[in-house]
Amino acid sequence: MTRHDHPGPAPAESVRPLTAGPRWYRARIRLFGPVLGLLPMAVLGGIAMFALQVGDGRSSGLIGLIGGVSAAPGLLVAGAPLADDGPYPLAVVASIPLWLVLGLIASRRATARSLASWRDYHRELLWLTIGVVLGAIGALIAATSFLGRSLIL
Repeated sequence: MTRHDHPGPAPAESVRPLTAGPRWYRARIRLFGPVLGLLPMAVLGGIAMFALQVGDGRSSGLIGLIGGVSAAPGLLVAGAPLADDGPYPLAVVASIPLWLVLGLIASRRATARSLASWRDYHRELLWLTIGVVLGAIGALIAATSFLGRSLIL
């Protein structure tokens, strides 16, 4: 009996994950998931910027404000919409780690099951994104009640 006819463990090179197999998908989701967590921020921020650039009314201001603070919760810390806009770019950059962590959490939760897919990842990230958006809206409502006037004039 030669070494290759031996029924023992397989050589190390054949233990690699099968391309497009379950372990391969899990590895891809865990690798790219944190970076893909930036996607909701980019989409929400783009919608907010577009609304503020195109319109000058109450509805475009509301979309811009809610979309902006949802995409970059650091804007709330920087005093948006009441403070001057000098620290806004830094507040947007400071929000990036939040979305990276949310992408990481979504990737870990999606790959907790042995058969993970990108659909699982997107579902997990959607729930986390909804939580951030509701938190931002709640902070804006609290600021409105505390100040006693509307933030959208």
